[in-house]
Amino acid sequence: MQSSAYSERSLADIAAHLPGATGIFRAHKLDFCCGGGISLKEAAAKRGLAVEDLEGELQALDTASIAAAPANTADLIDYILTRYHAVHRAELPELIRLARRVESVHRDHPDAPAGLADLLAETLQELDTHMQKEEMMLFPMMKQGGHPMILHPIAVMQGEHEEHGDRLRLIEALTDGGAVPEGACPTWRALYAGTRKLVDDVMEHIHLENNLLFPRFLDMSGE
Repeated sequence: MQSSAYSERSLADIAAHLPGATGIFRAHKLDFCCGGGISLKEAAAKRGLAVEDLEGELQALDTASIAAAPANTADLIDYILTRYHAVHRAELPELIRLARRVESVHRDHPDAPAGLADLLAETLQELDTHMQKEEMMLFPMMKQGGHPMILHPIAVMQGEHEEHGDRLRLIEALTDGGAVPEGACPTWRALYAGTRKLVDDVMEHIHLENNLLFPRFLDMSGE
């Protein structure tokens, strides 16, 4: 594919079909999951970036070395469950613990992330509730081939994805995008490494559902 083919394509479409593109979008702070409906050219203009440079980076991707998500719907769902649902539940409690420690020990530091622990706790609660809805209703329905009634729960999940995206932006703001202050202790460094991974993981998680999984069922009608 020629690089010139990318500029008019949406971020979501590129992310869905070009393995590794999400890493480039994250590096340039281009929202491919919740705001992925706009073209690469539009997104570049909003960020003040040269679309030609972005196209060059996309063209240069070594796609052969990057493992793609499973193509089969059931396998993709299982991948999401193990790679994202289980990982969020395993990692967030430790991030909350680390955040409470940093906020307590470094409360007088001007760069201390005051309120981060509570925000992470809210993120865990909201994510867990969201994931349970998928696990108990939406994903089983999808594995059975879907149903016209599936459009409503998909719309609900998409709306909640927007809310998750808002929380991710708050986390990035509180942690200065994961930039650790000079002289930060190991706990602080571990916390920010973990929050950077969390943001990346949730973004990828939302992307797989919004742009790969859900569209497979959006053409169903009630007729």
